[in-house]
Amino acid sequence: MSTLQQNGLAIGRRRWLRSAAVASKPRAGTAFFFLCAFFVVYCIRPEDWIPGLKLIPLAKLSAGGALIALLAGAGSLQKKLQGLPREAKFLFAMILLLFLSAFLSPVWKGGAVGHTIDFAKVIVVFVLLFVLVTDIEKLRRIIFVQSASVVVLTAISLIKGHDRPRLEGVIGGIYSNPNDLAFAIVLCIPFCLAFLVTSKNVLWKLLWASGILVMLVALFLTASRAGFIDLIISGTVCLWHFGVRGKRYYLIVITALLGTVLMVSAGKKLVQRFEAISEQGEGDSAHGSYEARKYLMLKAIEGIEHYPILGIGANNFTNYSGIWHEVHMTYLEIAVEGGIPSLILYLLFFGCGFRNLRLLRKRKNLPLEYQVFAGAMHASLIGFVVGALFGPEAYHLFPYFAVAYTSVLLALVNRMDDSAVPEAVTRPVHRRRMRIYGADGKRQPPVTVPR
Repeated sequence: MSTLQQNGLAIGRRRWLRSAAVASKPRAGTAFFFLCAFFVVYCIRPEDWIPGLKLIPLAKLSAGGALIALLAGAGSLQKKLQGLPREAKFLFAMILLLFLSAFLSPVWKGGAVGHTIDFAKVIVVFVLLFVLVTDIEKLRRIIFVQSASVVVLTAISLIKGHDRPRLEGVIGGIYSNPNDLAFAIVLCIPFCLAFLVTSKNVLWKLLWASGILVMLVALFLTASRAGFIDLIISGTVCLWHFGVRGKRYYLIVITALLGTVLMVSAGKKLVQRFEAISEQGEGDSAHGSYEARKYLMLKAIEGIEHYPILGIGANNFTNYSGIWHEVHMTYLEIAVEGGIPSLILYLLFFGCGFRNLRLLRKRKNLPLEYQVFAGAMHASLIGFVVGALFGPEAYHLFPYFAVAYTSVLLALVNRMDDSAVPEAVTRPVHRRRMRIYGADGKRQPPVTVPR
């Protein structure tokens, strides 16, 4: 083939790729819309408080719609999928092990399979986040949807359940248990604070400040001991990033004053539950809860000893325990239901999230917005690691979202570094020099075009 023909084919191929990329943009926009819809449905749970919506699988429809729209424009998808981070591979391997555990479950195969299928959508969401979120604005939008949805959901819980003890059962699904509601609130407060700090509009600042106040009031009303400990640890990390390192010392003062007021006005039940841990009186529900959790942890260790490789199947510990309760420790929950290999993959997955944040902190001249949201992700993940010691949150998707955010943010920063070189050669003098000398600096032989 002549040089002229080769050049013609190369030009044609570039034009085809450009046209394919332009054609895939609307599909990518549709996929991102469905991804945002999934976050709204999962975080705000409309089917649990709006009558009639329980009959429609909104989360599955929105996630499936995003995946179908993305696959419809899969021209550049293969390359992006090949670049998936290792944490996605750990998560995929863990889900495969959970399926194997479910099919071989010694307790209840059908229930374990169904629960694993429901949980497996997390890998779809992780991949969609990594592929579709291509700039910081889209990442902000996704985090905004999650944070604003939890604020709205918390406000609805306060309005509907202001007279219900500990807000228990006000909203169904992942928020039906007061500890789970408190857990979701703690994981989202760092992101709300990040929006409060980065917003330049006074109205938005007031809205985010009000949202944080609503969430804190709800958390104190749940009287969740695990949630309060989680809040102290995660809040300390937040204040370190935003208050000390960001030199916003007024946040520390406001937090101390607000915490004191909330403890006095809404923390009476919480104080009683902490005091009940050391009390031995019969009939004390808080002390009884403590003893029940101790029994469940010992039962989980027994299950790990009997089924160390594949466990008993996802969500089967309630049956196995004999008292129809979950083990209130995430790490034991994964180990007893998925086996020790699943626990190892689980820890590796979240370890990658902290590794991503460590790499981001080492970057010099990182834009302020990137620094703020990296700090929020760090506080949220620290909150999860602590909260996981006190609650059954193995299949709660918020922590997986936080790890996905770290993967996306690190990819965006790496893309910024990679784009610095092409930008340097866009000037005419640089392009002319590369045509003459080539990218390696050696003078190129003249190209002879046959007549």
